[in-house]
Amino acid sequence: MADSEPGIGKKILSFFIKDADEAAPKPAAVSPAPPPAKPAPAPATVANAAGTGQIDKKFVEHFVDLLAKANLPGPDYFEYKQALQSMEGLGLGEEKQFQAAWASFKAMGGAKDTAVLKTSADQYLGILSKDRESFLKDVEKAIKVRVGALQDEHKKLEEANAAYAQQILDLQKKIDDNKNRLGQISGEVSEQTARINTNKDSFEVTYLSFVDQINGDLAKINQYLQ
Repeated sequence: MADSEPGIGKKILSFFIKDADEAAPKPAAVSPAPPPAKPAPAPATVANAAGTGQIDKKFVEHFVDLLAKANLPGPDYFEYKQALQSMEGLGLGEEKQFQAAWASFKAMGGAKDTAVLKTSADQYLGILSKDRESFLKDVEKAIKVRVGALQDEHKKLEEANAAYAQQILDLQKKIDDNKNRLGQISGEVSEQTARINTNKDSFEVTYLSFVDQINGDLAKINQYLQ
């Protein structure tokens, strides 16, 4: 599909945040009890000091925009994903859904070989991976700039205090003031580090949710479409 097609970002968004949308509470309706739902895979998690890693809206939008801009010409993985999504609610088993989506994909002019799905999905995974590498480099730079400056200031003030301690009593106030600032810096170092790590962890969780879904589709393509 060409990049200029309107709504590609919205379509991609619907592919990858469906589970989050369905998680919202809905009014109860009087209807026959639905069949037991298949257990959903455990959400991606990332260990972090602050314990706040989660899928972040700004990163979801970032990845959607990234993939929309990278969408390859002609039918590929995304068009197959759209066909697969249209099979939901038809009462088909998972294998039948993947096979029916493949038939629909071929009918709209897609390639006759599933290799196009695997190749294009791998390209999108590569784009996501490259973007993650760039982001992690930015994280390292941010830590060096923000936290490093505070640590440098901390070191200089400690050295200054050692010199002030040897001077006359009228410098005592200056020493006390610097000690107060040292206490503030310790708090700022922890705060800045936690903020950066929280942002990093939210990125990682969001990244993993995209990668897990694409890898899951690839595994089922390999299983069902050979």
